Amino acid sequence: MSVPSPPTLAECTTLHVGGPAEQWIVADSESALIDAVTQADAAGVPVLLLGGGSNMLVADAGFPGIVVEIGTRGIVEGDVPGEITVRAGEPWEPLVAHSVGQGWSGIEALSGIPGLAGATPIQNVGAYGQDVGQVVTKVRVLDRSTGTVEVLDQGACAFGYRSSAFKRRPDRWVVLDLTLRLSPAPVGVVRYAELARELGVEVGQTAAVADIRAAVLGLRRRKSMVLDAADPDTRSAGSFFTNPVVTAEVAASVPADCPRYPSDAGTKLSAAWLIEQSGVQPGWTARPGSAARVSRRHTLALVNSANASADDVLELARAIRARVSDRFGIALTAEVRMVNCSL
Repeated sequence: MSVPSPPTLAECTTLHVGGPAEQWIVADSESALIDAVTQADAAGVPVLLLGGGSNMLVADAGFPGIVVEIGTRGIVEGDVPGEITVRAGEPWEPLVAHSVGQGWSGIEALSGIPGLAGATPIQNVGAYGQDVGQVVTKVRVLDRSTGTVEVLDQGACAFGYRSSAFKRRPDRWVVLDLTLRLSPAPVGVVRYAELARELGVEVGQTAAVADIRAAVLGLRRRKSMVLDAADPDTRSAGSFFTNPVVTAEVAASVPADCPRYPSDAGTKLSAAWLIEQSGVQPGWTARPGSAARVSRRHTLALVNSANASADDVLELARAIRARVSDRFGIALTAEVRMVNCSL
């Protein structure tokens, strides 16, 4: 369905920045989604797939093409307890609440994350020791290079830290639905130290999934990482930078009190710690009077405190990145999706 008077992207993103699009289509069925994308591709018109708008920074100039807003909904439970297939346009947070209510474990630590289910395998969304790639068994996609619908199993998705085959080739795939295999048990393993402290358990011990969810929501709210219209610090795109994964040599050059975690590709360092040790504190701005600032509760989040522009946010991100590079020789990578702009 074409929208005759489309909104600006600022109205549809959690960071509240971004200009207009040339055309806007709401795809509330799978066939409408496939038709919108394939027809635009055939005409050579750029396509921006829009979900919840929670992990993106759109340029002030907007998007020079068609925005396809994903509105497909539906959850289908499989024959195996804990197996569910979810349409791409299904909101993520209610899905987590549903799974916890069913007594299933596997995504309870991903509570409070905004956006739609279809975006989660692209980013391999993760938090507090869990990521969605651990429980995805298959993803059904439109392959834009052939115009065919295909099914990719977990291996073909090539999940990595905040990465996947979909993210590495963003113009090839459109996620239609994903199938999760959750454990039909009402307890989950606590794998993250901060969460373990909140629950009063040791890392590696178990806790009830309802308790894990409540603890995660509490932690996220204290960091303004749960959307709340009454909290101006939630006007962000979530964590702006990923935790850098570095070689053993680079990790050894960073002070020992920097939090670090093992990774298949090296050592993962805390981006928040690096940022703070570079002189960037909660509420910091790149210049006096800027409406783009660091969150007062979580230094990984960049906030639109008033009427910031995308350029204001980029200025702030670049200043933070430069400080970390100057102090530690480490280049931070943006976690948010950049649309018609770059660092």
